[in-house]
Amino acid sequence: MSERPRSLTLQFLAEPTDVNFGGKVHGGAVMKWIDQAGFAAAVGWSGRYCVTVAVGGIRFLAPVKISDLVSVSAMLVRTGRTSMQFAVDVRARSPLGGDDRLCTHCIISFVAVDRETGATLEVPSWAPANDEDRKLYEYAEKVMELSKGIEATVARYAPTKP
Repeated sequence: MSERPRSLTLQFLAEPTDVNFGGKVHGGAVMKWIDQAGFAAAVGWSGRYCVTVAVGGIRFLAPVKISDLVSVSAMLVRTGRTSMQFAVDVRARSPLGGDDRLCTHCIISFVAVDRETGATLEVPSWAPANDEDRKLYEYAEKVMELSKGIEATVARYAPTKP
């Protein structure tokens, strides 16, 4: 079998149907693109069907404008027994040229599952090979820990069902 791809990049033009009330691309559209790129990367790495379980540390740093050339890059930065975390960067630039700008960044987590039963499945492991890989691994680990803390806080304060 060929080597598993650790990263991928989707590219496309931001369309007028993606616009929000402020005239820029809607944050929900950007989140959809992140999920699509993460899904493709997770399936590519694991060779299995995968589902999104969490998105952590998402930051909207700059707007995506209509007609921008958008690049959504997902890179595997951590694996567990059944889970994978990807660092995702959303960059945009005018299709006429110029420098791209980082618009959004996050860590997205996927779990491999059996489509019929929903049971989790093991994924191929990955280990950091250099200092940059170790830094990203630790970053993903911390973001996921913080996300779990937020989930616990929400559960503690969420309204109970009547």
